[in-house]
Amino acid sequence: MTLQPEIMKSVEQLGYRVTVGDVAAQAGLNINLAQQGLLALASDVSGHLQVAESGEIIYLFPENFRTILRNKYWKLQLKETWDKIWKVLFYLIRISFGIILVASIILMIIAITVIIIGINSSRDGDNGSSSSRGGSYRGGGIFFFPNFGDLFLIFYPDYSYQRYGNSSRSSRSKDSNDMNFLEAIFSFLFGDGDPNYNLEERRWKAIGTVIKNNKGSIIAEQVAPYLDNIDQYNQENEDYILPVLTRFNGNPEVSPQGELIYHFPELQVTVQESNKNSISSYLRERLYKFSEASSNQIMLSIGLGALNFILALVLGSFFKDPSIVEQFGGFIAFIDSIYLLLLGYAIAFLGIPLIRYFTIQWKNNNIDERNSKRRERNTVLQQKDETIQHKLNYASQFANQAIVQQSDIAYTTEKDILEQEDEDWQKRLDSLDN
Repeated sequence: MTLQPEIMKSVEQLGYRVTVGDVAAQAGLNINLAQQGLLALASDVSGHLQVAESGEIIYLFPENFRTILRNKYWKLQLKETWDKIWKVLFYLIRISFGIILVASIILMIIAITVIIIGINSSRDGDNGSSSSRGGSYRGGGIFFFPNFGDLFLIFYPDYSYQRYGNSSRSSRSKDSNDMNFLEAIFSFLFGDGDPNYNLEERRWKAIGTVIKNNKGSIIAEQVAPYLDNIDQYNQENEDYILPVLTRFNGNPEVSPQGELIYHFPELQVTVQESNKNSISSYLRERLYKFSEASSNQIMLSIGLGALNFILALVLGSFFKDPSIVEQFGGFIAFIDSIYLLLLGYAIAFLGIPLIRYFTIQWKNNNIDERNSKRRERNTVLQQKDETIQHKLNYASQFANQAIVQQSDIAYTTEKDILEQEDEDWQKRLDSLDN
């Protein structure tokens, strides 16, 4: 069985001595999956089982179990190596879009400059006044040679502050981030990923915490603010709680008034007394941000993108005349051969963020709607009308927390069974003496 990272992380967080209920609630996993995962992990790292006199099973793991796994499985070593390589590759992919933008601008400026100088030189030669005309062009023309040295500053983080001389601490803390400008280009184009990539993990962790906080006995309204599968058809009969019962092996109980509460025996067993953990009152989905880049980096991206597009249009106007390419050849012919790529990149550089902006607005409207529904369900719970109060009172009768102490252990795989039998007889003799 494949070892699950959620189980290993939960074991570490819970102090390497856990029950199935502890791990299921901590990681938000299905009870059966948590049990199978703990068994697999204990087998792989030579963990130990402790059986309490009540029959409850505690899993005990060595604190260096990750080291044991790495030494045991070459696949884990290979994955860790690949993760390191991928970080470098992904970084190169991210900065490549910025490099292409800068290279595109430089190539087109050079090409346009070469064409203009060539055309003007040709005209000057034809008119016999190259010196005077050349002087007037250099002084009053609309084209200029940029300071290419400044372009190299965009490779450094916080380029906007170096470029514009803003070095005040307050401004830095407000606008600066860990991105250099080339990374900001990628963020401007494609954003920074789904902010709710771990929504299901957060959902089940929250529900597990709610159950643990209420000592294994809840009503449906207590987990409703964390669920999305609720509609007008299943809200009354509480069918929406079935996935919670399946995942955490819960049992429904019926009150004398015919109201349902839900009991989770496995989540009531723990190896240490736990206080109520703080938790959000409802599941909040995070809104999409257009970009994590600073406002200065975004404005500079737009400016360079617009410049790139204008240069592509100017260059295209020159290439409409086939004689220009024939006249200059070489470098200009090469630029002409890749012109469609340069123009396509210029259009996409401005078009993709524009489309993404409207898509983000649509997604955020949907997120706001879902958050609003969950918030409303939490409001209903907090109001605690007569029906909800009755259900909460009945649920409290099933609330319990069974703490398995070290003294409750009847058997453990840490020691030989004969040694444990001798210790058990010694305990009984001691109790008779007392």
